Amino acid sequence: MKLHHEGRSELVILFIILSVINGALVYFFGKNIFTYVVLSASVVFFFIVLNFYRSPFRRFKGDMDNSIVCPADGRIVAIEEVFESEYFKDNRLQVSVFMSPLNVHANWFPVNGTVIFKKHHNGRFQAAYLPKSSVENERSTVVIRRDDGVEVLMRQIAGAMAKRIVTYPEEGERAHIDDHMGFIKLGSRVDLFLPLDTKINVTLDQNVTGNQTVIGELPQKI
Repeated sequence: MKLHHEGRSELVILFIILSVINGALVYFFGKNIFTYVVLSASVVFFFIVLNFYRSPFRRFKGDMDNSIVCPADGRIVAIEEVFESEYFKDNRLQVSVFMSPLNVHANWFPVNGTVIFKKHHNGRFQAAYLPKSSVENERSTVVIRRDDGVEVLMRQIAGAMAKRIVTYPEEGERAHIDDHMGFIKLGSRVDLFLPLDTKINVTLDQNVTGNQTVIGELPQKI
């Protein structure tokens, strides 16, 4: 399994810290049950963090013309019509994916098109599964305009543990479903705001896979 480049420096630092701690314990206390327990816990903790930064190779093989593809691994925690106040300023279908610390935390583009809007907001770090986290937590908003003019808003939201949101594209850059849009470190959430006539293909509490699960389908234009 390939590691995401966002985690390389963190993993090196963590390895050094754990090595120093365990080395110091052995040096001062010798090899005993206590130092073996700490060593075992350190190895388990390191592999948990290592698992968090995995970056699987994926390619979407479905219909890229009409599909809204899931941007992240996780669980569907919201499907509802809401008023989107930051960019559209009208009603949209909101579909939210909650990512636990055990999920892959790379984020993919949900549609092909051009990035026309990007904005980062400072905020709180409350639990990402709460509805108000979409407007109160640290977050980053990106709007992608497809070549047919349809616009999709994707919002990365930090959670109680997440302290850093990474958003790669700049305004004017092309977006492609198979490319990473960003990365959120530790527990977090991604919201999609879609046209009201989107056909939703997922259900609440469904486990979804980034770059693979079709969230919904846009109506085909005649």
